[in-house]
Amino acid sequence: MILVSGGAGYIGSHTVLALAEAGYRVVVVDNLSLGRREAVRAGRLVEMDLRDKEGLFALVASFSIEGIIHFAGLSQVGQSMSDPQSYYENNLKGGLNLFGLAAEAGIPVVFSSSAAVYGLPRQVPIPEDHPLNPISPYGYTKMVLERVLEDYGRASGLGSVSLRYFNAAGADPEGRVGEAHDPETHLIPIVLQAALGQREKVAILGSDFPTPDGTCVRDYIHVQDLAKAHILALEFLREKGGCHCFNLGLGRGHSVREVVEVCRLVTGQRIRVQETDRREGDPPELVSDPARAGEALGWKPEITDLSEIVASAWAWHRKDKEGGN
Repeated sequence: MILVSGGAGYIGSHTVLALAEAGYRVVVVDNLSLGRREAVRAGRLVEMDLRDKEGLFALVASFSIEGIIHFAGLSQVGQSMSDPQSYYENNLKGGLNLFGLAAEAGIPVVFSSSAAVYGLPRQVPIPEDHPLNPISPYGYTKMVLERVLEDYGRASGLGSVSLRYFNAAGADPEGRVGEAHDPETHLIPIVLQAALGQREKVAILGSDFPTPDGTCVRDYIHVQDLAKAHILALEFLREKGGCHCFNLGLGRGHSVREVVEVCRLVTGQRIRVQETDRREGDPPELVSDPARAGEALGWKPEITDLSEIVASAWAWHRKDKEGGN
């Protein structure tokens, strides 16, 4: 059985479905502060906070856990700048409890890390050996937990893979789960909410970055391809063990303006934009070098066109608005 922390969240819920379809039994641990109960479409859901160390150890003792995938935690860069205490208390304490349990029991871990560990990139695309220099508390918590896994691996032999996501996007092609945050902070769902009339306009957070059109450039990867990478990482750990990190992205970027334009074309809707000040903690450009994941894990993204990524999200958002989820 695979324990998935934060499996009621966006990437977690897609990974739970992928695990079930691959024949794994799954138990989801989520405190539902951000996740949606209805997003858990497979496995068993246990409502629990990872900071409850005794409860967590009792839960694991009651199941035959063969692997852990850790998603749970706060994940908004801007919020982490204004409320760092919540990020350090939630992300670090929960991660330490779970990783300590894994080290003690010898259970391999796949960790949901982030490109935020790199901070302001010195080179683009960004390889895994790029210096780690996060510029937000969110990114710092990810870097610290990666180091925890490395140290636990050295001390106890704990096997782990840290997956450094770039920008997750899209939705399950069958429309079972999708992206829904409250409040929403991710660009594509924000633009699609504007297309649905759920918000008046889209704020472009900075138009004076040193990029071709002045807006931030990001590497968008479909959430279904991210989910598959977690399964490959689990299988990799069974064979290889050790402590590893891999970038997950397409290796090419799109600016905010480009994303808005693709959303206009996909939806056929007029989308108003308003240029505002930069958001603190945002690097101008984040684009991955994903070669290592392809070579080591055999990972190859299948949904690579931005319009296809947006179309899957658009289909889910329309269904969700109509009460189909």
